[in-house]
Order: sequence, then structure tokens, then C-alpha cells
Amino acid sequence: MTTTEQSYATAPALSDLLKRYSAIAAFIGLVFLVLTIAGGFLGAPRPGVTAFEQFMRSYLVGFWLWFGASAGCLVALMTQYLTGGAWGIVIRRPLEAGAKTLYVFVFLFLPLLIFHDKIYWWTTHLEDKVIKAKSLYLNLPFLYTRWAIYAVFFLLVTYLLTKWSKLEDETKSTDYSSKLEFLSGPGVWLFFILMTFCAVDYMMVLEPYWYSTVYGFMIVIGGVLTAMSIIVATLTVTSGFEPMHHAITKRHLHDLGKLLFAFTMLWAYLNFSQLLITWSGNLPTEVGWYIKRWNGGWGWVGVLMLLGHFVLPFLLLLSQDLKKNKKTIRAIAIYLVVIHAIDVYYLVEPNFTDVKNPQFTLSWLDITAPLGFGGLWLAMFFRNLTAMPLLPLGAPDLNKAVNHGRDH
Repeated sequence: MTTTEQSYATAPALSDLLKRYSAIAAFIGLVFLVLTIAGGFLGAPRPGVTAFEQFMRSYLVGFWLWFGASAGCLVALMTQYLTGGAWGIVIRRPLEAGAKTLYVFVFLFLPLLIFHDKIYWWTTHLEDKVIKAKSLYLNLPFLYTRWAIYAVFFLLVTYLLTKWSKLEDETKSTDYSSKLEFLSGPGVWLFFILMTFCAVDYMMVLEPYWYSTVYGFMIVIGGVLTAMSIIVATLTVTSGFEPMHHAITKRHLHDLGKLLFAFTMLWAYLNFSQLLITWSGNLPTEVGWYIKRWNGGWGWVGVLMLLGHFVLPFLLLLSQDLKKNKKTIRAIAIYLVVIHAIDVYYLVEPNFTDVKNPQFTLSWLDITAPLGFGGLWLAMFFRNLTAMPLLPLGAPDLNKAVNHGRDH
């Protein structure tokens, strides 16, 4: 082991802490996943909704929240390879750990495909004139084919990025740095194309009559915001131990806080753009999506999204002092994950209410499913963090990154 590797070695106390966090998260995830599954088979049905149908709706809420975090880690990782910068090198390992959860989460799409008739009504109403007009895209064989394409892309890109990153550490060769950058160029481009289709396939198609041109990008940015919030919260915890205690400065936290601010602004901008275009057009095929979310009690959730997902974090993240303080930026990051969970619920659940008489509904499964999937995700995430050194020892700009902001 070289002197650099020794100085940047992970403290045993931090490794033990991450393993303990992984075990705790696995236990919590298992408990809430069991409760969620039990609710799908043993829960009391509501008028017009069976227990299993509610399970599938809640499954989508919980799964999509954490799948979005996995995908967000992957695209943030590729973006960092393309742009460089000290902000990204210190979070490269957490981004890799989050992206590697895709090895499991791409296969968690399968229940949505297998039990499609419980959640996607169009799959059993192919004779509907609108569905028939869109049959070139809305058909089950093509839906399965698209899932296979998504899975191959996510698994292959994640595998190559993490493999080459490991080899970069072992060989200290710039050849692997070049490969990582070369793959990330088309990788980011393909990611946004495929994630747009993926968002349409599993989220927007809950309302197959409705469409939005910014929906896919809006979904992606929500996932990236969740991913970066988790990474920031993790960074504040690991910064109490070596090597992160030496590597992380207030400047790093400030830069990452500015990224959270930027993604919060972009999320709000995209949501407002979608609303403005729909409001201006005022077309029957478009306004129904908002009518459901403005009436029957859902309007209060919309107000919560405006104030809680935009106004509050916007005001908090304006402060340099709050962004540079470990405790406050950690609290803001955790809050952003929670509020985005409500946003995903708000995207999914109102689709199943009647546009003529929308009614607010909240099942206890909508709470247990995100907690269950969250426990599973965090268990894998913390375990993945212990598999590699927390700093990319082969990164060409590593020393520059760990000295970022030392003069501040």
C-alpha cells in the first residue's frame, strides 16, 4: 500500500458504522416490505378497489421513489466524469454505491409488468378508440421490449463505470479516466432519452389520454434531487471519520448545497412550465390531470408541494451559512427526500380517482411501501460503500479535490 493509499484509507470505525447502518436499514426495509405485501393480500378492500390493486399502486409509489434515486446517482456520476470538478470527486464513491442498487431495482419493474391489469387499465382495454389509435406504442409486447432495453442500458453502463473506476484505482492509469469520460458522453444523452420513455411507460401512462412534453425531464430531475440529497446527507455523516474528515471542507458542502438549490429551482421550473402550457391550452384531454389534483382534497397536497418542495427549500438554501453547516445541510437534505416522496405519491395516486368527482385517498400502504423500498435501497447503498475506498485513489485530480477550499 502506497503512502497516499494509507493516508486515504477508510477508518475501521467508519466501516463498522456503515455496516451497522446497512444492517439497520435492511431490518427496517424487511419489516415494512413484509407489512406492505401482507396488506396486498390481507388488507381490507375499499369501495371499488381491491387490497391487491391498492398494493400495486403503493408498490409503484415506493419503487419509483427509490428507483429514481438509483437512476439519479447514475446520471450524476456520468455528469461528474464529463464536467470534472472537486465537488464530484469526493462524492464519486457514494454515487457509484447508489448506482449499483440498479442491479436489483431494474428487476423490481417485473411486478408492474406481470400484474399490469391491476394498475394500467389500458392493457385490458385495447379496443378503446384512443388506446387503439396509440397501439403502435401502447401494446404489451413493446412494453416488455422497452423494459429489456432499459435494463440492459442501466446494468451495462453501471457495470462498466464501476469496473473501470476500480481499475483506475488499481493501476493509476489515465487510460481508464479517458474511458470513463468517453462512455459518459453518449451515456448521459441516452440516459435522458431512455428515462423519458421509462417515465412515460410507468408513470404518465397511468393517464393514457393525457400527455406532457416535459414530464420525462421533470421526473428525471426529481430523481436527481433525491439522489443528491441522499449523497449530501451521507457525506455529512462520513465526514466525521477519516479519510472524509480530511477531504471534506465547508467549500464542498457549499458547492453541493448549491447543487441542491439548482435542482430545486429546476424541479419547480419544469412543474410550472407544464402547468402554464396546460392552463394556456385549456384542452379537455389535458386539463383533467390537474382537475383531479385541484379538487376533492388533493388541492391541499398541491399547496404542500408549492410551499414544501419549492418555497421552503428555496429560502433555506439561499443561506451560505446553512449550506456550509453539516447539521443544517443534512437536515435539509433529509427533508428533501421526504417531501419528494410525497411528490411521487401525488404523481401516482390521483390518477385512480374520478375526474368528475375526485376524492383524496391515502392508504397506509402508501407509507409502508416507500419505507420498505427505502430500507432495501439504503441497505445496499451502505454495503456498497464499504466495498471500495471512500475516495477514488486513481482519480487524476484527487489531491486538488481534497484541498478544495482549504484557503477559505
